Amino acid sequence: MEIDPFIFRLSIFILSIFIGYYVVWSVTPSLHTPLMSVTNAISSVIIVGAIIAGLAGNSDTIFNASSIFGLLAISLAAVNIFGGFLVTQRMLAMYKKKKKDK
Repeated sequence: MEIDPFIFRLSIFILSIFIGYYVVWSVTPSLHTPLMSVTNAISSVIIVGAIIAGLAGNSDTIFNASSIFGLLAISLAAVNIFGGFLVTQRMLAMYKKKKKDK
C-alpha cells in the first residue's frame, strides 16, 4: 500500500505546527530576544529566495504567477523583519536601567 504524497506532506505540515507551537511557548523570556534575531535572519534568507522567484518568470510578461508570489513573499517577509526589529528594540529597552531625575 502506497501513501498519497499529499497526505504525507500534509501530516508533516500539521506535525510541524504542533512542534513549533510547543517550542515557541516553552522559550524562557531571557531567550526571546535572541530567538527573534534568528527569525529575522531566516526572513532575510526568505527575501533573497523571493527575489529569485520573482525574477524567474518570462521577460515578456511582467505579471505572471512567480513574480506575483515573489512580491507577496517579499512583502510578508519584510513586515516580519521590521516587526521583529521593533519587538527586539522594545524588549532590549525593558532591560535598560532608567535614569533618575535630579
